[in-house]
Amino acid sequence: MSALIWLLIALPLAAGAALAVTGTRLNRQAPALGVLISVVTLGLAVAVAAASTRPSSSVPLFAGIRAGVAVDGLSAVMVITVAAVTTAVLIFSAGEFGEDENRGRFFGLMLLFAGSMLVTVTATTLPLLLMSWELMGATSWALIGYWWRDPERARAADTAFLTTRTADLGLYLAAGAAMAGGAGTLSLDALLHTGSPWLHLVAAGIVAAALGKSAQLPFSFWLSRAMQGPSPVSALLHSATMVTAGAYLLLRLHPLLAATGWAGPAVAWTGAATALTLGVVAVTQTDLKQLLAASTVSQIGFMVLAAGSGGVAGGTFQLVAHAAAKSALFLAAGAWLTALGTKQLPSLRGAARTHRLVGACFTVGALTLAGLPPLSLWWAKDDVLASARAESAGLYLVGLAAAAVAAVYSVKALWYVTRSLPRNPLAGYDTERPGTRRVPATSAAPLLVLAGAAAVLGILALPGPATWLRDLHGVPGEPSPTAWELGLSATIVLAAAGMSWWRPFSPRTPVPPAVVRWVGGWLHLERAVHAVVVRPVMAAARGLAVFNDRVVDGVVRQVARGGLALAHQARRVDDSGIDTAVEAVGRGGLAAARRSRRLDDGGIDAAVGGVASGARSLGRWARCPQTGLLHQYYAQAAVGFCVLVLIVLLVR
Repeated sequence: MSALIWLLIALPLAAGAALAVTGTRLNRQAPALGVLISVVTLGLAVAVAAASTRPSSSVPLFAGIRAGVAVDGLSAVMVITVAAVTTAVLIFSAGEFGEDENRGRFFGLMLLFAGSMLVTVTATTLPLLLMSWELMGATSWALIGYWWRDPERARAADTAFLTTRTADLGLYLAAGAAMAGGAGTLSLDALLHTGSPWLHLVAAGIVAAALGKSAQLPFSFWLSRAMQGPSPVSALLHSATMVTAGAYLLLRLHPLLAATGWAGPAVAWTGAATALTLGVVAVTQTDLKQLLAASTVSQIGFMVLAAGSGGVAGGTFQLVAHAAAKSALFLAAGAWLTALGTKQLPSLRGAARTHRLVGACFTVGALTLAGLPPLSLWWAKDDVLASARAESAGLYLVGLAAAAVAAVYSVKALWYVTRSLPRNPLAGYDTERPGTRRVPATSAAPLLVLAGAAAVLGILALPGPATWLRDLHGVPGEPSPTAWELGLSATIVLAAAGMSWWRPFSPRTPVPPAVVRWVGGWLHLERAVHAVVVRPVMAAARGLAVFNDRVVDGVVRQVARGGLALAHQARRVDDSGIDTAVEAVGRGGLAAARRSRRLDDGGIDAAVGGVASGARSLGRWARCPQTGLLHQYYAQAAVGFCVLVLIVLLVR
């Protein structure tokens, strides 16, 4: 089984990297290959989640630190959710991107992103989590800025990346504090046992990274900018994967939050405040994708609220139900954008009537998002609110208010798209791109599956499935909503939805226009960040640049001038004294050289020439006997023999 879990994460990563590198060379085959890989990944996810023995494995990474992966109750739900939504989105994308697009890069990046998310939800050690967290951020940047030739989209991708990347530094803080506090293995389960005060730094780093990735206050503005990406990217990244990764991490590490005493309540109140505040932001939006983006932040606020108040099973239920509903809504918005060329709500009047299948799926998704009974998010929110009530009555009341606001913004979107067509609907179309006036055939299946899942996932709240879900997460004693809580939330949500439906939406409001603009502009959080962070940092950078130019460089230039003056003086000394001495030495050397030359030419060369001349003479003499005649050689031998005999005789 350990091989199966490694295959689960390796398959989308390897296939995604290969497709992204090939780019347009496999443009025609890329959609089919991407869908095939996602289907196989979904099968592997179901296999590891349904296994009787939960698979786990680890390999050495650094000295004393391992890279571990495992599938437990929480990650079993997550791997299926991620793989299923990825498959649905890629099937939809097969008809969304024509052959004029770089489909290999798109499908490859989507698989890489899904693979990094699968590593994130199965990682059991902090180093591996950090690696997947970084890869998820990099691929999200590339996907949001997929149409990078548009400067506005490229800037939006940069904003999303830099914002989340800044918050991600919290994970590095957590890793450093954990090692300083004695958690040498950096296992996620071991972070709880970090010594004080390092434990508080670990929790602070985890909370900062999670809130940034999940676009919670004050980081929410990056998700608004991320809507510049393609609609399938929004459907995947902003429903079941990237923005839920932070909430998942907080749910996973709830014991760590509880151990600090302060992190749990801080996370819970941040989630509740985000759910209510960004819900109000969603109500003011007239762009459908911006409304869905703000509602995503609001809905994830409920998950963060659950993590802070100990509702692990309820938060997971909220995550899964929201993933199904929100991905269906984003895909429907993308289908209308392709067909009608607009995502402005006033221009989408009657869109649900024009494209009925898309309209039906959007209706189911919107009613689910509104939290209307008996659909899944009604049950899920009440599970979260039950945990919030056990923690604090104030949290419960804020959560109820956020649930009412959710009904308002969901019904607002539904109200526009289900109105009768205006007299001249074409006048409002094609405001953002030329519409095709048709919905791709590949859109039907994923929309139906996701909308159906959003509607029926409420069965997880029934007594039997609810008990199974709590046991799966190891929290059998987690609070569950009582009958009066279910009735109260249903009454509030139905009342809010009814008032929103029967009161036509119009720009006329008793609220001052400045407040409406402030809320509609996502509370101007991006401006605030520029004022508080970006501008001071840039001013400091400019000041340091001036200091460098005028002080540091000035000192360097003065040192250089002093060095040049010394060099000039040394040169004058050199010209007046040293050069004279050198010239005298040179003249003496030249005289000695001339004398040496005469000695060489007249003595040494003459001796060498004499030796050479003598050698040549001896050579000529030695060649004389070499006549080539045999009888002369015999005579010479005889003479030589005689000479030798005479020498012997005389010597004796």
